[in-house]
Amino acid sequence: MPREKTSLKSKASVAKPAAKVSDDFNPDQPLDLVMRLMAVPGKSGEEGRVVELIQKELKKAGADMSQVRTDDTPKRSPLGGEVGNLVFTLPGTLPGPRRMLMAHMDTVPLCVGSQPVRKGAFVHSADKTTGLGADDRAGCAVLLNTAIEILRRKLPHPPLTFFWPVQEEVGLFGAHHGDLSLLGKPKLAFNWDGGPAEKLTIGATGAFRMQITIHGLAAHAGNCPDKGVSAVTIASLAIADLHNSGYLGLVLRNGVRGTSNVGVINGGAATNVITDRLELRAECRSHDPKFRKEILSAFRAAFEKAAASVTSTAGKAGKVKFEHRLDYDSFLLADDEPCVLEAERAVAAVGLTPIRAVSNGGLDANWLSARGIPTVTMGCGQQNVHTVSEQLDVKAFLHACRIGLKLAASSASS
Repeated sequence: MPREKTSLKSKASVAKPAAKVSDDFNPDQPLDLVMRLMAVPGKSGEEGRVVELIQKELKKAGADMSQVRTDDTPKRSPLGGEVGNLVFTLPGTLPGPRRMLMAHMDTVPLCVGSQPVRKGAFVHSADKTTGLGADDRAGCAVLLNTAIEILRRKLPHPPLTFFWPVQEEVGLFGAHHGDLSLLGKPKLAFNWDGGPAEKLTIGATGAFRMQITIHGLAAHAGNCPDKGVSAVTIASLAIADLHNSGYLGLVLRNGVRGTSNVGVINGGAATNVITDRLELRAECRSHDPKFRKEILSAFRAAFEKAAASVTSTAGKAGKVKFEHRLDYDSFLLADDEPCVLEAERAVAAVGLTPIRAVSNGGLDANWLSARGIPTVTMGCGQQNVHTVSEQLDVKAFLHACRIGLKLAASSASS
């Protein structure tokens, strides 16, 4: 999950409790699943082994494998990738709208090599140089455990879709480019990702990603530096301008909030050469689309101004190629959105008090909601994600598994 998490706000109104569903599954099963899933290497674009494990477990549980499919996301994703989104659909044994449970399969590169071990109430990686990968293999395990319980216990259920997207961590590419025709037109959608089990994320920020290429002019740094145009100098001036004008980092204007960051700078080959090319990658975010565009415009203006201001003795100036794309747009679900109310019922049914949240990071729910499937995001116990201190709260994870089962195997009331 691309994150800068999370502002929370409590909601007192919770709809009537969900229909009773037995949650007396053996907790050893979901714990075994999540431990095995977290140990599988599968950074963004390399989720093939995760797909194989999930497919194997579904087959063992008795799934009709003709209902288990992958799509052609790698053909449309900028990343490519070795496998597409994984989808398992079940026809309903109860009437009601189709419900979709989803969780992304990829992890950040830091989690490759994870060695999950449990110590008391938490799971962490025994290899202190890696993250755990609970983001989001814990969510994957919630879905897989739910599907297995329904299949093995033959629990009554409305029509269901289990959706495991790829490539969330690098730009929500699975949710953005996935084949929605495989999902069966779900009316209620629930996405498991980070945080405590009682947290319901109903909105998230939007983001632009920028690729900035600076073209200068090479020259010998000792003999004739004045004949060159330094791409490093141009970048430095632009970044300083953005910082001084308040458009870098936390950006506040007239009560509106946004953020920006220059995260990657590549270029240069030797200290005795004026650097003639530099590539930068940057981003800007805001819940307000107009303000997000204002920050984007400020970046473009700062780099173009800096390029024009750095010249050689021959009067040649630098140039900038400024490219951007919308990573994901912001969204905010309505207070009475059916998926939110149904999620609150399920959370309350396991004895927790639901808390609504809005995230300053992106979620697969951004693109699902933008593509016509309003989606609420649930927590499943991950903590300190994207760091070597990542851990999984076992109690919260098991709560999430119970919530998932209640959402999937309760009679549809929405």
